[in-house]
Amino acid sequence: MNTAVASTLSAAGPAAAAPATAAPATAAPAGVPPRAIRDATAEPRWVQWTLVGLALAFMTLFLFVPLATVFVEAFRKGIGVYLASITEPDALSSIRLTLIAAGISVPLNLVFGLAAAWAIAKFEFRGKNVLLTLIDLPFSVSPVIAGLIYVLVFGLQGWFGEWLRDHDLKVIFAVPGIVLATLFVTFPFVARELIPLMQAQGIEQEEAARVLGAGGWQTFRRVTLPNVRWALLYGVILCNARAMGEFGAVSVVSGHIRGQTNTMPLHIEIAYNEYQFAAAFAVASLLAGLALVTLAAKHFVERRVRRELRDGLPE
Repeated sequence: MNTAVASTLSAAGPAAAAPATAAPATAAPAGVPPRAIRDATAEPRWVQWTLVGLALAFMTLFLFVPLATVFVEAFRKGIGVYLASITEPDALSSIRLTLIAAGISVPLNLVFGLAAAWAIAKFEFRGKNVLLTLIDLPFSVSPVIAGLIYVLVFGLQGWFGEWLRDHDLKVIFAVPGIVLATLFVTFPFVARELIPLMQAQGIEQEEAARVLGAGGWQTFRRVTLPNVRWALLYGVILCNARAMGEFGAVSVVSGHIRGQTNTMPLHIEIAYNEYQFAAAFAVASLLAGLALVTLAAKHFVERRVRRELRDGLPE
C-alpha cells in the first residue's frame, strides 16, 4: 500500500507530492484586521472565573455540605456511640439484607446486561427495538410503581397470591420481594453501558475470529469480552451503588419489619423518624462512604479507558 501511494505521488508530480499548507482556521473578511477575529468560545477572564465560581458554589451547597454534615452528625457523640449504632442488631440486619439484595441482583444484571447487549449490538432480529424499549423501562417508571406492581402480582390478593399461600411461599414482605424490586430498578445499568460501545465496535473482529475457526463461546471470551471489560466494570459499579441505595421500590414490598425486611435506607428512615439521629446518621455514613468509593472506582475506570484510547491498544 505504501508503494502504491508513493507511485501515485510521483506520477502526480512535485506539486502533488509536496505537503499542502494547512488553511487558516478562520479567514478574516476583507477590511477587518486579523486581531479583530477571535474564537467563538473565547470569553473574558472574568466570565470564565464567574462560571467556575458558580459551579463550585452550587456543588458546595448541594453536594459537599450535605455530605460533610452526614459524617459530622454521625460522629458528633463520639466513636463509641457510632460503633454501637452500626453494630446493634437492627442495623446489622439491615446491612446484611442490603448486601444480600445487591449480591444477588448485581450478578444477575451482569449476565442479563451482557446477553442483551451482545444480542442487540451483534445480531439483527425481530423485536430488537422492543427489547431496547423494555431495557429503558425502569428509567421511566417510578420505583414506587414498580414496587406496587410486585405487590399486585405476588401479594396475598395478587395474581399468584393464592398459589403462593397454598405452597407456603412468601414473596412480598420478605427477602424475595426485596430482591425482585432491586432487580427491576437496576437491570438497565449494565446493558446501557455496553450497548453503545458494542455497536460502535461493530462485528468485524468477531467475524475475523469465526473465519479463523473460533467457536461462539471462544469468540465471546477472547474477543468480545476483553473489548468491553471496562464498560462492563463501569456498569457493575453503577448497578451496585443503585442496588444498595434503592428506597422507593424496596419500601413498598418490604413491609418495614424490623430486623427482617429493612434495608439500610429503610433503617435510616425509621431511626430518623424516631429521633434516633445518631443511629440514623451512623448508618447513613456507611451509604455515603459507599458513594465515595463508587466515585473513586468510577474515576479509576474512566482513567483506564482514556489511557487505552490514548495508547490505541488494550493493555
